[in-house]
Amino acid sequence: MSTVRKLTQGLSKRYIVNTILSPVVMIGEVLMEVVIPFIMAKIIDVGIAGKDLPFVVKYGAIMVGLAVISLICGMLGTRFSTVAAQGFACTLRQRLYRKIQSFSFANIDRFSTASLVTRLTTDVNMAQNVYRMLIHMCIRTPFMLVAGTIMAFRMNSQLAVLFLIAVPVIVISILTISNIAHPRFKKMMAKFDALNGAIQENLIGIRIVKAYVRGEFEEKKFRKAADDVRTAQVHAEKCIIFMMPIMQLVMYVSMISVMWFGGRLVVGGHMLSGELISFFTYVTQVLSSIMFLGMVFVSLVMVQASNQRIVEVLDEVPDIKNPENPVMEVKNGEISFDKVDFSYGKREDNLILKDINLEIKSGEVVGIIGSTGSSKTSLVSLLPRLYDVFKGSVKISGVDVRDYDITVLRDSVAMVLQKNVLFSGTIRDNLRWGNENATEDQIIAACKAADADSFITSFPEGYDTMLGQGGVNVSGGQKQRLCIARALLKNPKILILDDSTSAVDTATEGRIRNALKELAPETTKIIIAQRISSVKEADKIIVLDEGTVSGVGTHDELLKSNKIYREVFESQQQGSGDADLAGGED
Repeated sequence: MSTVRKLTQGLSKRYIVNTILSPVVMIGEVLMEVVIPFIMAKIIDVGIAGKDLPFVVKYGAIMVGLAVISLICGMLGTRFSTVAAQGFACTLRQRLYRKIQSFSFANIDRFSTASLVTRLTTDVNMAQNVYRMLIHMCIRTPFMLVAGTIMAFRMNSQLAVLFLIAVPVIVISILTISNIAHPRFKKMMAKFDALNGAIQENLIGIRIVKAYVRGEFEEKKFRKAADDVRTAQVHAEKCIIFMMPIMQLVMYVSMISVMWFGGRLVVGGHMLSGELISFFTYVTQVLSSIMFLGMVFVSLVMVQASNQRIVEVLDEVPDIKNPENPVMEVKNGEISFDKVDFSYGKREDNLILKDINLEIKSGEVVGIIGSTGSSKTSLVSLLPRLYDVFKGSVKISGVDVRDYDITVLRDSVAMVLQKNVLFSGTIRDNLRWGNENATEDQIIAACKAADADSFITSFPEGYDTMLGQGGVNVSGGQKQRLCIARALLKNPKILILDDSTSAVDTATEGRIRNALKELAPETTKIIIAQRISSVKEADKIIVLDEGTVSGVGTHDELLKSNKIYREVFESQQQGSGDADLAGGED
């Protein structure tokens, strides 16, 4: 499929109609503009030269009428092209966003977040502007070029040859400059990605920046990124700036030549003065059309880099797809890892998880302990198919997760991640992300189980309290409890708590664990933690060490049989409270 078809695919009937109407009405504008100089010549050479006032008034009125029609056609053409271009951009952004939503984590890893933002904004804006220019000028300009040339030759073919000499000069200049400009604009868009990345990183981490008084450092980093964009823009556009002077020089030389030789023809009686004025108008129309075509061509070169970046996203094949005949029900939370190997790059020489064999019964409470880099998060990310295994299989309820419908599978697995994410809106709106049809009683029950109801009701507006972007007006521990409540509202078969009680005290954590047992007794609960106290009462504890299972058993069994677990327990007992197993993501 060509790039144009890929970009315009899915455009609604309304915008297609506007896309067609714009060049059609522009033809009407061109016809009026071509006829007007012809009538003007008649007024000068017949009416004014013959002092025929009725003739001047009659044809003057016709010329005014044609000008009004031309104006109306121009206004309609502009409106149609604007509506069509806005619709094109809106449709394209929706398609890009929908495609990104289908990506697996591995797909997203291939694009940076900043790059995806640039493609959805800057790149689509450039494509929109060129789309509008194309449908507005693609018929008008060539039609004007042909019609103006025909009328000019009809008036004086010898004089018309003069300005046609300018055409190859302009065409060669356009092709040369365009070939130089394209790679430069491609580099410029990459610099835009880096700039957006710097902005995004700074805004997301603004509290850390202020806490460490690193504002000046971040400002320098941003200034460098902005300067890189400026340098790339100058480098890309300095070759384009030669386009207009070259075309104007050729255009003015042509006009001067026409005026010189045309004036000699008028003096010699071989051409009427009105014809020369009209001929000069046609020359201006033709040369202006060539200039517009040059600008369109340059715009196409400039937007080519953006189009390629957009198509890269549209052509990206999601790593994780639904099977042809998916299983549409997850019966229970029984989990099985069978000889599982996993690598983010799908490389056998860089395995993150190696030969994982685990059996977890439905309804069990399972703890996972391990140091930073032991791949605890990577292990549980295989359950909802955020990633797929490299070798082996992961089964839920006896069915390979790759055989389930993705939506059904992910609705059955609730994850409360290390980084707690809340969205702008009320607390109730955020909770209903777990279940948009949840009743008030279900919301309150989930919040009580997550030990969140007490602090929510302490707010003046209770569950209708507005949360700022990212939940900036609640504490870290409150965020965690809201995210746990949100996950519980899904009524999942499997609940994964990825170090999601690290910001609450041990008493609160204990109340949450007890409430989870009562509210969701049949749900399989997987708790990734740094504190032994968080998993001590689990039915089963898994110890991970550098991507392998070091031990599996109860707290008492692991104290006797597993050196890593025993060392962690003893270090925490000695007084630091919580040994630094690793708070980071893995």
